[in-house]
Amino acid sequence: MEIVYVYARRRCDFGRPCNFSDRPAELHVDVLPDPALAADFVRRDPCDVAVQCAQEMSEHEVNTERFESEARGINHVEGGWPKDINPQEMEQTIRFRKKVEKDENYLNTVMQLGTLMEHCIKQNNAIDIYQEYFEDEEEMVDSRERPSAKTINVFRDPNEVKRTATSLSWHPDGSRKLAIAYSCLEFQRAAKNMSFDSYIWDIENPSCPEMTLKPASPLVCLEYNPKDSHILLGGSYNGQIGYWDTRKGSQPVETSAIEHGHRDPVYKAIWLQSKTGTDTFSASTDGQVLWWDIRKMSEPTERLVLDLGRKGNLDNALGAISLEFESTMPTKFMVGTEQGLVVSCNRKAKTPAEKIVCTYSGHHGPIYALQRNPFFPKNFLTVADWTARIWSEDIKESSIMWTKYHMSYLMDGCWSPVRPSVFFTVKMDGTLDVWDYLFKHNDPTLSLKVCDEGLFSLRVQDSGALLACGSQLGTATLLEVSPDLSTMQRNEKALATAMFERETKREKILEARQREMRVKERSRSEQSKEDEGRDTDAGDESAEQLLARAERDFFEIVGAELKKRELEAGQEQIGAEECLPLQVKDVCDEEDR
Repeated sequence: MEIVYVYARRRCDFGRPCNFSDRPAELHVDVLPDPALAADFVRRDPCDVAVQCAQEMSEHEVNTERFESEARGINHVEGGWPKDINPQEMEQTIRFRKKVEKDENYLNTVMQLGTLMEHCIKQNNAIDIYQEYFEDEEEMVDSRERPSAKTINVFRDPNEVKRTATSLSWHPDGSRKLAIAYSCLEFQRAAKNMSFDSYIWDIENPSCPEMTLKPASPLVCLEYNPKDSHILLGGSYNGQIGYWDTRKGSQPVETSAIEHGHRDPVYKAIWLQSKTGTDTFSASTDGQVLWWDIRKMSEPTERLVLDLGRKGNLDNALGAISLEFESTMPTKFMVGTEQGLVVSCNRKAKTPAEKIVCTYSGHHGPIYALQRNPFFPKNFLTVADWTARIWSEDIKESSIMWTKYHMSYLMDGCWSPVRPSVFFTVKMDGTLDVWDYLFKHNDPTLSLKVCDEGLFSLRVQDSGALLACGSQLGTATLLEVSPDLSTMQRNEKALATAMFERETKREKILEARQREMRVKERSRSEQSKEDEGRDTDAGDESAEQLLARAERDFFEIVGAELKKRELEAGQEQIGAEECLPLQVKDVCDEEDR
């Protein structure tokens, strides 16, 4: 039996000395002998007892009561009406209002409340508590501080069977919530008891998700609606598209039909810029880009097959992995494919064949990330294989800038929303790299080991200070970067503009030079073909004539070589004769002496 005493103490009393006082003994437990156990008693004689020359210590544990928080939402509805009045009926409410407004008590109450309200309004107008006194002053950042990042929170997949955090999306209002999609992307490797759920987390409460999303198939991508923060769009592993309204619960409001959706997992879905805020489009490795209106999800509103032959053949289509849409360019969008090509498209083209404008090639594997620079939309970032590349729309032959080849595969990347020259990448070895091209080209400005497993997804908050990384085992790590990485430096935009223009100009010069070399090579090949044609004409001679011509050429070469040697021998003999009188004269002089 273990007797435990629990001492409760207020937090303000921690650290104060304990003042004990004497008191009489108290009997807490009295264990009476059991006669039934006496038969089993064995006397031990002799009895060995070990004694240590040390103090006997008692163990004490002190802990404060844990404060458990729970998030709850409140929906305000119209109330306060009498039971016989239906608030939904306009005529009843108008009639009741007129009746109340005629009451003398109502007028007196309004007059009294009006006086109090006027006093409060005057107080509010006297001082603006939200006034920014230093709004015009530039924030000074200590340039001597080294770039750094620290972990704020870690959100772990609450299920026993861990899944990959394939997509992250920040809440558009305030960014205090983070939606994470979980799925297993290894073909036919999913466990039978694997959960399909995805979660919305409060970034200040990593112990329990705020809301659970329950799709029919695991979500591969998940996106908040920028116009309505209650609505999320999700693309499933089975090719379906669905959307959720957080006010209506965990189940999807509507889901697309399987026969009209994608045939492969939906790797990317994006909200379009529209008046209604209900238009989206999605991409999949089945080679299709589909446009949807969430008000009618039965079938897509538009379809594009990524067939570079422009015949709309789905068998020859390129599988899509990533999408890019810039609201300032409403007709243009870009698709990153499994084959390492970036396909530039125009949605407003007249025919499906004209929708595919051009392609950019430079990667050796699937393009997992594709994003335009938020400050310079003509330049875009691609992340694939072992490198990240920066492209210009004007140059299709090659990228204008690129990182070195890494030892680990790159899985995702994105631009900083506040600094035009900074972008982030994550790798399969669990490393987060922060690149600042104004500071250094060859190596990342900051390289941080986030976790031991591979990182698969990355998303930066709109303020640029927070970023989240999703790992292979479903762990999402929230990091805060140092102020110099989340604050625009002085003249940074002008310097970035000059850098992009310089690199674009350099690539244009190289492209023109390469074009000239190709023209020369083509003309050289045509000349060689003409020479081959002459040789074929000469090949009509008989074998005897060819043999006689070869023999004649051989003897001409031999004769020329003999004449050359005879000429060299004659020159050596003349030189020897010229040197002989000098030697004779020297000998005579010696005899005279």
